[in-house]
Parts: sequence; structure tokens; C-alpha cells
Amino acid sequence: MASENPSCRKTYGVPLYCVSCVPLDRINIINNNDEDHQDQSKEQEIPKHPTSDRLFVALGGGGGEGHSGIPNAVVLSTFDFASRSLSDEPVFRLGMDGELPYRMAMHPNGDGFVCSFPKSCRLFEWDFLENKELLAMKPSEKILSKLEDVGQQLALAFNVEGSILATGGEDGHLRVFKWPSMEIILDQTDANNAIKDLDFSYDSKYLVSLWSKGPSRLWDLTSAAAAASLQREDGEMFGFCRFSQSSGENQMLYATAMHGKYGKIISWNVGSWQRVGSKKIVRDGISAFNVSPDGKLLAVGTFEGDVIIINSSNMQPMTTVKKAHLGIVTSLAFSQGSRVLLSASFDSTARVTLIEDKKKNGMNIMLILLVLLFSFLVYYLLNRRDLWQSQLPYQ
Repeated sequence: MASENPSCRKTYGVPLYCVSCVPLDRINIINNNDEDHQDQSKEQEIPKHPTSDRLFVALGGGGGEGHSGIPNAVVLSTFDFASRSLSDEPVFRLGMDGELPYRMAMHPNGDGFVCSFPKSCRLFEWDFLENKELLAMKPSEKILSKLEDVGQQLALAFNVEGSILATGGEDGHLRVFKWPSMEIILDQTDANNAIKDLDFSYDSKYLVSLWSKGPSRLWDLTSAAAAASLQREDGEMFGFCRFSQSSGENQMLYATAMHGKYGKIISWNVGSWQRVGSKKIVRDGISAFNVSPDGKLLAVGTFEGDVIIINSSNMQPMTTVKKAHLGIVTSLAFSQGSRVLLSASFDSTARVTLIEDKKKNGMNIMLILLVLLFSFLVYYLLNRRDLWQSQLPYQ
């Protein structure tokens, strides 16, 4: 069980629904400041802080459309690896008036991010702060017209290359677009059957979509047709889905499910779609789920506020943080290098859980245990020798 480091968890003033890691090393920004008007086509890279030193984190949430007095906002925070701490205050904050940012899809190549709101989806782009030293963001002038007035989208995802965007609606409408042209690839509707989650395979050939009712589907995007269905066992209720985003031969698809009182993770082989494993993880509901970019780690968040990091090879927990949050864990995201896990909660907190080198730590523990065992063995043999000598008849 991991110990709590207060500096790894910060409160940002609004209930948080989405979190993502910013691909800082891939962002280029057109600088349109007055001094650059003579050459506005010139690209200027943001001043890059080494990714090994600092991580930028995007968060979204708020109080919704009601009159609770809690604002809606998208914020940027930073995590400093040296001090292992999140910034006390956001480095940038963008108010959303009465619109609640509910889901976020970060473009993997730095072209901003898409947020879903109660009625539409909007694109946000990166910008400079006035001092040009920190990253900022702004609403894009590009309107996602095909995602205007479409209702609440419960799931958003870009593929690994950032060339395809998929959205899943509360009304059961699945839309898949080429990015950034927004040319439609797939358009499917299952009325009164909300889409709970979706994800792309590493090679972008497949898309998985989980519906709230009935079997969930695998789509072959080359033919824009259903390729298979993920059948439930009796009593299983699917929650979240993720492909293993690595290029190895043994690609896996994971889904969380509630089965009785237990939350578990189920795995399928990609291509054959054969169910190959099922593991009970928590005696609690799973409220968030993600897979690390290298496919080696899985992470779940619970309704009780716990965060668990799991080794995907043996499905054993590596790190468990009890009460990582005081409320429901709403979103999880790994950093690009799988060094940390970001988590957000309805209790307005964001947290960073560092992923320790368990193999190294395990080797150290084994070495200590072997030394202790050897010491006890030597002590035991010496005492036995003394006892044996004391009992000799010529003594």
C-alpha cells in the first residue's frame, strides 16, 4: 500500500470529471503577437521545460448548469518531479460559464484537445501566457459543426496517430470522424442505449464501444462494419474499455465489469476476440479505468476513492492507495512515459501517484531477506555447536 504524500494531491475548487496529460514536447503554436505580425505564418515552439522535470496536467469540471454557485472551468496544473508535488494553484484557468466540461480527449500530437459539454463538443488550442513562459489554452476558432447540438457525449477518444476522433452519446449515437477534416467514417445509433465508453486499437483498425444495454461491439474501421460482439457472462455489467496501446504481437482488449459485489477486469485477445482472462480486483464499484501507454500497467479508481495500479502480465496489484480521494474517482490518465498516474475526483482534488520501480525495490527486499536468513542460520549453527560441545562426556 502506498503512503500518502499531501503534495501529490491538490484541491482545485470544482468537482473534477476529466484529467489528461499534456504532450508538451509535441506542441507547436502559431505566435500572433503584435511583434510578429510581419510573419504570422512562422511557427514558434513553446518554451519547453524538460519533460523529465515537469508535467503539465489538464483538468475539467464544475457545478453544471444549476445555481450551485460552483463555477465550470478547464484548468492547467503542473507536477514537479523533483519535489513530487502538484502546483498549489492552476497555472491557467478558463471559465466555461454554465457549461460543464465532462469528458476530454487530448490530441496525441499536440493539436489541442476536445471537450464534451451538455449539448456540444468544443475544440481548445494551446497558447502562450503573456510572459511566454507558461502554457495556456484558448477556445479554437474552428467550430466542430458536426458535434454541435448533439447532446451529452459520454465518451471521446483519438486514435494513437491523432487522425481519427470517436464520440459516444448518451442517446446511443456513435460517430467516428477523420481528423481534422471531420469527414464521417462511421455513424451508428442504438436508441435509448447510452454509450458508456470507447477506445481504438493500437493500429487504428478496430474501435470498441460499450453500450449500457446488450452486447458491446467491435468495429472494423477499414470496412466500417461490426466485426464482433463482446458477450457478457450472466450478471456482468460492463463499465469501461481500453486496448493495450503497444505494438507487441499479443494485443489485448480490457474491460471492467461489475459482477455481483465485485469489480473485475476481463481481457480478450485482439483479432480472435477470445476471452482469455477475468480477475476480481475490488469489492467495490469501479468508477474509472485506464491502461498505460506501454501496456504493462492497468489502473482502476473506485467509488470509495481508492486508486489501484495493476501489473497486466499477472493481474496482481502493484500499488494500492486507499482513500487517494475523499470522493468518487472520476478519471484516470497515465503520463506518456508511464512514470505517473493522474487521477481526478468529484471531491475537487487531483492526485499524482508515482509508479515506482517495483522490480528494483523487490530485488532490494529479497537481498535484505537473504542476508537476514543467512545471519539467523549462522547464529543457529553456532548455538547448536556450543550446545553439542557442552554435552561431550570429556567436558
